Amino acid sequence: MMDSTITLNGESFTIGDTTLSDNVNSPDHYNFAGIECIDAIRAATGQDGFCYYLQGNIMKYLWRYRYKNGIEDLMKAQWYLNQLIEEEDSDSQDVLNA
Repeated sequence: MMDSTITLNGESFTIGDTTLSDNVNSPDHYNFAGIECIDAIRAATGQDGFCYYLQGNIMKYLWRYRYKNGIEDLMKAQWYLNQLIEEEDSDSQDVLNA
C-alpha cells in the first residue's frame, strides 16, 4: 500500500492505497477467491489446449495494438509469449528427463 499526499487550494489531503493495478502481469480483475484466471484456464484446457490459448492471445494483442492500447497490448503479447516459452521449455525438460 502506498499513500499519496496532494495539495489543493493550499490544503493537504492524504489519499490511501494508490497502488495501481498491473494490467499486464497480474490484473486485479483476473483474480477471484485467490485463484488466477490463467491458472483456471490451464487446469481446464490441459497442456495442448493451454498452449493454443496462449498462441491465440499473442495473436490477438499483436493484431490490435495499433488500434487499441498500443504499448500495453505489446507488453501483454510479450507476457503471453513468455508463458508459452515457459510451457514449451517445461515440456522439453519433461521429455529429456523421461
